[in-house]
Amino acid sequence: MRSARPSSPGLLPMTSPDPPQRPGEFELIAKLFAPLARDAEGAFGLADDVAVLGPRPGMDVVFKCDSLIESVHFLRDDPPATVARKALRRALSDLAAKGAEPGAYLLALALPPWPDLEWLEAFAGGLAADQAEFGISLIGGETDATPGPVTITVTAIGHVPQGALIRRNGARPGDLVFVTGTIGDAGAGLSLLKDGARALSDTARNFLLARYRVPVPRLAFGRGLRALAAAAIDISDGLAADLGHIAETSGVRIEIDAARVPLSAALRELRGDGPQARLPAAGAGDDYEIAFTAASSNTEAILGIADRTLTPVAIIGSVVAGRGVAMLDATGREISLAHTGYTHF
Repeated sequence: MRSARPSSPGLLPMTSPDPPQRPGEFELIAKLFAPLARDAEGAFGLADDVAVLGPRPGMDVVFKCDSLIESVHFLRDDPPATVARKALRRALSDLAAKGAEPGAYLLALALPPWPDLEWLEAFAGGLAADQAEFGISLIGGETDATPGPVTITVTAIGHVPQGALIRRNGARPGDLVFVTGTIGDAGAGLSLLKDGARALSDTARNFLLARYRVPVPRLAFGRGLRALAAAAIDISDGLAADLGHIAETSGVRIEIDAARVPLSAALRELRGDGPQARLPAAGAGDDYEIAFTAASSNTEAILGIADRTLTPVAIIGSVVAGRGVAMLDATGREISLAHTGYTHF
């Protein structure tokens, strides 16, 4: 499982002399989570040990499992609704990059004593809001107690027409390299939470915090890429690191024009528009945008899908013979990146 975080604060204490009151396990499931499965016929109202999904003719089933861990992927004082939405959207972002349509998900919760009923109600409310937005349902999962941090594991289940999955291994020399949205916002949002106040407008601050807490999976755009993209990946570890996964799997070299890495107005307000902003942005994580390669002949069609789905898209480089990923300056010289992306180990 991949994730993309700059260094995280240490874990907060997991116990207290007077732990908050909350319902027992089965009452909690019935009260908060069974309603989220109401529209899923094969979930049996979360009253059985398994769920059943019928196959869709002509479709492949796509699975993605992703975990969100307190003080690694979110902070304890993050709003619980945004924690829930981030947990779900991270998994949906992987489906988006593969051209898949989500339909259902499984949820496993490991809870220490501190999350009380109010926190859990807000958490379930965040899931309900995203289920309505993305047309998906909870179909099962697990709840456990833990002496460690809150751990939220989502397994997203989607579908894609048979043979249409966009993999990492299709990039070829001559392809262009594209990316959706803007890069580095989530990493900047986390730095604002960790490092305290900075001279920044409220609009910019709120934008960067939202990008860290509630990513936007590019599902409609990803579906449009099925016949156009040669290789694709969602950006969780960082732009440079994740393009490195495509380069390695495809056996090619990817060259990124540093000046073309798209930055938001909020990030430029925080860090400027030069290398001091673009290089850290390329190594930051949690963007959950789609990076992909495609033949140059598909550019017009890709930009058309971007317009129809209201998805910003930038051409940031090219695929050439060789190995690895390189960030290039305006003269074509390779720039050394101090940090290419996030790894857990």
